[in-house]
Amino acid sequence: MGDVSARLVGRFGSEAEGWLAEIPILAGRLASRWGLVLGELFESGASSLVMRCQWPDGTPAVLKLSPDRALLAKQVEMLRVFAPSGRVPAVLSTDVEAGAMVLEEVLPGTEAEGMPPTFLPQRWGELLAALHAVAPPALWPWDLRGRCDEAFGRIGRRLSEPAVGARIDRAAWQRTIRRCETLLDTQTTLVLLHGDLHLGNALDGGPSRGLVAIDPKACIGDPCFDAVDYVVDGAGHEGVEARCQRVATACGLDGDRLYAWSRVIAPMAAIAHLTYGGPEPVIGELLALTR
Repeated sequence: MGDVSARLVGRFGSEAEGWLAEIPILAGRLASRWGLVLGELFESGASSLVMRCQWPDGTPAVLKLSPDRALLAKQVEMLRVFAPSGRVPAVLSTDVEAGAMVLEEVLPGTEAEGMPPTFLPQRWGELLAALHAVAPPALWPWDLRGRCDEAFGRIGRRLSEPAVGARIDRAAWQRTIRRCETLLDTQTTLVLLHGDLHLGNALDGGPSRGLVAIDPKACIGDPCFDAVDYVVDGAGHEGVEARCQRVATACGLDGDRLYAWSRVIAPMAAIAHLTYGGPEPVIGELLALTR
């Protein structure tokens, strides 16, 4: 629980400590109402606490709780939008006022980064094809430009941290922003994107289902964006450029645009590695893409 507490306090401030103290009572009340059998904690993210549970009919499930009720309500909406694809977890129940939802547990649930890499590009292509085939709802309020603006604003604040600022200066950051704006201004094909499809947000749903995406930040934009985190993860492995070629072919994407997006995302990935002590060869390759 210590790591979960640190992440939530880092995200929401000291108020998260009071919220965490009430979790046993909240979880017990929801379990009683929904007939859940509660299990152990999952490794939760920065904005929520997740625990295994069992739905009354025996379905393996997860109970997700967040102090950010608006964020959780948005996640529910996005999961339901992508439900026709069959490539996101089914929402079994929600209580937005309590900041809670129950989802089916994706099984076997191995994260994509832990799966054999040989066939992963093909599976990624199948996942993107299914997600991007979902028609965007009319007047969907979120687009890729807004998603990028939010990311640059949030991550850019970390340039003031000594470990980051020593390797990425303001000029490099502004150059990256201009590259992003060029890509946004030249979008032609627009689809409903997952919007945060890194290898930790794609789980093995078994041979009949394929990869299943979790925690969408659904927005409308360039289909290349849903492959770029996978491409950038090639740093320190086969290399970003080589992985870009493989992924573009498997996903039917424009390789030049995908590589251009990798140069936008690379400094963000480098900042994460610089913050959490990532390997220097990976950091060096990512920083080279910012030049």
